[in-house]
Amino acid sequence: MKYETILYDLHNDVATITLNRPDVRNGLNTQCRHELLNAVKCAEAEARVIVLTGAGKGFCSGQDLSEIDDIHTVDLSTVLQDEYEPLLKAIYDCKLPTIAAVNGAAAGAGANLALACDVVIAAHSAVFLQAFTRIGLIPDAGGTYWLPRQMGFSRAMGAALFAEPVTAQQAADWGMIWEAVADEDFPAHMTKRASHLASGPTKAYALVKTAMRNSFDNDVYQQLTLEAELQGIAGKSDDFIEGVTAFLEKRKPNYKGR
Repeated sequence: MKYETILYDLHNDVATITLNRPDVRNGLNTQCRHELLNAVKCAEAEARVIVLTGAGKGFCSGQDLSEIDDIHTVDLSTVLQDEYEPLLKAIYDCKLPTIAAVNGAAAGAGANLALACDVVIAAHSAVFLQAFTRIGLIPDAGGTYWLPRQMGFSRAMGAALFAEPVTAQQAADWGMIWEAVADEDFPAHMTKRASHLASGPTKAYALVKTAMRNSFDNDVYQQLTLEAELQGIAGKSDDFIEGVTAFLEKRKPNYKGR
C-alpha cells in the first residue's frame, strides 16, 4: 500500500509508524485508519518492535471531525466497528512489543490509540485528554477499557467526566503510562527503548503479553497454571538457551526471537 497519511520506516528491526497529518494535529480519518491497519500488519511480519508516534508537535487529536458529511445522519457505531475496531485489535493482538511514543497532545481516540500499545512513553510536554464529553459523547476506541485498568476507576471516571488534560507526568505518576521524559531527551530515549526491545527475546515478550492480559479474567490458580504452561514454551525456545549460555559466558545474548 502507498501511504499518504502516515510514514513507515523499518530500521534495525524497529518499525516506526508516524501519523503524518500535522496540519490537523494528526487527526484520524478513514484513509488514515486503513493505512495504520495495513502498516501494523506489515510491521508484525517484518519487524521485532513497533513504535507509533506523530509528526509535528502533536501525537494525535483523535477523530477528524471534518470528514463527517452530515452530523444528523452519521453512524458512529458503524465507524467504530468497521474502522477503529480492526485497527485496535491488530495492535492489541500483535505478537510484537508495541510502543506509543507520545510526542505531544493525545486527545480523544488519539489518546486511546496510544493506550492500546503495550508501553506508552510520553514527552513532558504531552497531555492526554478524554475530550469526548465536550461534544456529548462517551470515551471510545477502547477508552472505557484501558482507563480503569491503567489509572484506576476513580481517576478514569474523573478523566472521562471532566474531560480535563492529564499531563505526561501525572499519567506516569498514576500508572497510566510507563514514563514521562524530558522533551529534549525524548528522541534519543525512544531510540534506546525501541532498540532494547528489538534486540531482546521477542518470543518471550509475546508470552508475557499473553500472561498479563489473561490475568484479568483468571483467578490465582488459573493464572499459576497459565504461567507454568507459557514458561514451558519459553523454556524450550532457542532464546532461553542463548540467554542462559550468554549469562554463564558473561557476554551479551544474541536473541533471534525463536
